[in-house]
Amino acid sequence: MGGSVGCLGGGSKSKQHQNGQAGAATSPRSGRVLSGAGNNVRVFSLNELKTATRNFHMLNCIGRGGFGAVYKGNLKDGTQVAIKKLSAESKQGISEFLTEINVISNVRHPNLIKLLGCCVEGNNRLLVYEYAENNSLANALLGPKNKCIPLDWQKRAAICVGTASGLAFLHEEAQPRIVHRDIKASNILLDKKLLPKIGDFGLAKLFPDTITHISTRVAGTMGYLAPEYALLGQLTKKADIYSFGVLLLEVISGQSSSMSTWGPDMQVLVEWVKFSLVSHKCETANITAFGILPSTRYGLKYHRFT
Repeated sequence: MGGSVGCLGGGSKSKQHQNGQAGAATSPRSGRVLSGAGNNVRVFSLNELKTATRNFHMLNCIGRGGFGAVYKGNLKDGTQVAIKKLSAESKQGISEFLTEINVISNVRHPNLIKLLGCCVEGNNRLLVYEYAENNSLANALLGPKNKCIPLDWQKRAAICVGTASGLAFLHEEAQPRIVHRDIKASNILLDKKLLPKIGDFGLAKLFPDTITHISTRVAGTMGYLAPEYALLGQLTKKADIYSFGVLLLEVISGQSSSMSTWGPDMQVLVEWVKFSLVSHKCETANITAFGILPSTRYGLKYHRFT
């Protein structure tokens, strides 16, 4: 992938390298030259996506983010897709839209959501992804009861291992390296077999091997931000690793890290866990001392240590 961003149609003849770069091409809908994305990204017309979502009907809305909504759609060939529609008035969101195309158009891994195409018409900016039948880990584990999915320890462990695999690929194998910056439960999507796929690369940063950190504005989600990144604005892959650690605590406890509901001091999950470790005078590896494991949300047995 190059430093600039964009999408192109299937007619491009630019050369493409694995996880890497491609030449520029012109979007047949916008007329703009958008460089940096691979020729495996299809350009959709706005009418195609309106038809697929029944004109973006609210019943097809499956999620909302900081820069717009996500809709379930059915293409003419029967393929189910997820369509991310950027809010037209969000100038900052357009930057994230282009970043997302640049970052994942050429990256392929079983634990990364696959970008199928995009649409650039007038003020409309849309991304088309493979559809994740079981929505997100946030819904499956932390959402309302009618959306929750019973997850035994084997399934939870598989979700954690798969997420770690995708993250390791971004950090160690993708060229250039990629820091996601927004690892959280709502960005871990689950397919019909509960295979986890990391999604939403709108805040991602490319990380060449020649640099140790990037000084940037702090971006991400409260409750998942690494303290040193939040305080200093110096980004390294450790920011993702911290967020992944918070995600592990959520998977283990079945509780949200962003809700201040732990103990009389209204601590967030990470603070409460740290307090519990100290108060129980236990080794950090002995996580069963939290007294909350495994989660009882689905009737799983647990042991409380005192």
